[in-house]
Amino acid sequence: MTPKQQRFVLEYLVDLNATQAAIRAGYSAATAEVIGYENLRKPVIASAIAVEREAQAERTNITADAVLRQWWQIASADANELMQFRRVCCRHCHGLGHAYQWRSEAEWQRVVERELADAIREERAPRIPDCSGGFGFNPTLSPVEGCPQCFGEGSGETFTLDTRNLSPAARRLFAGVKQTKDGIEIKLRDQDAALANVAKHLGMMSDKLQLTGPNGGPLQVERIERVVVDPKGSQP
Repeated sequence: MTPKQQRFVLEYLVDLNATQAAIRAGYSAATAEVIGYENLRKPVIASAIAVEREAQAERTNITADAVLRQWWQIASADANELMQFRRVCCRHCHGLGHAYQWRSEAEWQRVVERELADAIREERAPRIPDCSGGFGFNPTLSPVEGCPQCFGEGSGETFTLDTRNLSPAARRLFAGVKQTKDGIEIKLRDQDAALANVAKHLGMMSDKLQLTGPNGGPLQVERIERVVVDPKGSQP
């Protein structure tokens, strides 16, 4: 190889862009696209690139299998490990007799004390809240069918989960978190793009139609001639 071709090989490894590699290697920008394409088709240059890429993979411990594995983890990760939308129970779903259920006796007591203070200040009889529904309200439980308050619909709640406990695949999917004026925004990597990369790597997606004959050889074309025969048997 010439010195310029050797430089092209090294530059091509930077971004795998043949045109830009040709320009950085010293070829004219006007012909760089053509030169880059031609260089990639030359066996000696293609072989050198393959050797350098293999050496690069060994140095960095980055292999095609490792990259494919990461793409697949992103594509197949379950977003429910990061955030969930749940239908949860209302305060009456699990209360005794579907009466209002308190989280704890302490919660009920705080409301009672506040009501007594308000009643004294307003010079009226206190309205003590009912506690017949009992205590132990759990806001993560599912709605109860037939609840007279929410009719089994409960309410919709968005939950974000602790990212310290994610599976390896969900860790790949997780791209960060941001606090906004509307709440917490969970950022995810593009699962559709990752799946497309996997499919392309496995040859499942191709934008080229290649027609070949048996064993990859050229197509066999059979010529068919059309002859018009006079039904009376006469020759023209």
